[in-house]
Amino acid sequence: MNPVIRILVVDDEPDIRNVLRILLTAHGYAVEEAANGRAAVQRVQEQSFDLIILDIMMPDMNGIDACAQLRQFTTVPILFLTARDQDHDLSAAFDSGGDDYLVKPFSNHELLLRVDALLRRYRVYKGKGEAPTLISSIEINRERSTVSKHGVTVDMTKTELELLLCLIDHRGNPVSARDLYETVWGESFMPNSANTVMVHILKLRRKLEDDPANPVLIRTVWGKGYQID
Repeated sequence: MNPVIRILVVDDEPDIRNVLRILLTAHGYAVEEAANGRAAVQRVQEQSFDLIILDIMMPDMNGIDACAQLRQFTTVPILFLTARDQDHDLSAAFDSGGDDYLVKPFSNHELLLRVDALLRRYRVYKGKGEAPTLISSIEINRERSTVSKHGVTVDMTKTELELLLCLIDHRGNPVSARDLYETVWGESFMPNSANTVMVHILKLRRKLEDDPANPVLIRTVWGKGYQID
């Protein structure tokens, strides 16, 4: 028997929590609920989950702050739900450690696709038994899903790690934003998908480059994409 996949739904609107619970349980997921970010952090400290669906605008503790606290002790995938779709909102969601971002209102089909993609990616690159990859001062251990720089562990989300590994798998060749998005996010490329890729590339550079403003590890190849040599 397959283990039950447990999802935590965090939203201050009971109607939205109820809709998500009905939708997700109908597809075989076990759903827990929390009404704000503070309650979500406490719940995750007490129980294990396979995915967190997290609203941004909530009283007591918003989703951005909750995500930042969650990332201090868990790498479980986090899908943000929000009515705000400005670039700075997108950046804040990813900067806090979010893995994906869905704008309200959304279709049930799109939500389920995102949930499935995040859960699938959560299991990627585990237990491969490969030797660590060395690139300059960066060491990537696929088996342990860890990255270190100068011997110091670099905290990374699952999405950041998979993006880095995708670039490494094509080392020496540029990878387009379309190919990165469809490989890492597991979804069809849309007009705003390039921005999602760019935001995550910038996050990788801030974590891995000695001078993020002048990257030498993850290069932009104009007109072709991004490349690790």
